[in-house]
Amino acid sequence: MIEHDAPTEEKPRSLLSALGRGWRRRCPRCGQGSIFDGYLKVHPRCGTCHLELHHHRADDAPPYFTIMIVGHIIIGGMLWLETEAHPPAWVHMSLWLPLTLILTLALLPLVKGALIGWQWALRMHGFESSASDV
Repeated sequence: MIEHDAPTEEKPRSLLSALGRGWRRRCPRCGQGSIFDGYLKVHPRCGTCHLELHHHRADDAPPYFTIMIVGHIIIGGMLWLETEAHPPAWVHMSLWLPLTLILTLALLPLVKGALIGWQWALRMHGFESSASDV
């Protein structure tokens, strides 16, 4: 007879709450502490609930998702403007290049925060259960 360890009951973590808190650049667990120290550098731990954040593995995913979001917005806008108004090339260049840069820089920390929240909610990369889960 083979004995199996009884699975431990883990309190479920809300994926939507964690994504929203991360999107707002807040701790995915408490929603109070900031997860960033500067533009994209992640704090080692939450200043409020002390959740360790240093072991996240966002890596190349935030830029990838940011490029996908910004690309869809910019290309859709370019196609719409071209079919509706047929502007000269300089209008496209003066409108879409700065807008691409602004959207990319604005969305990158939001997407990275949401990805860290997603990793916490799914208990990935060191965000396993801890005694102080909220």
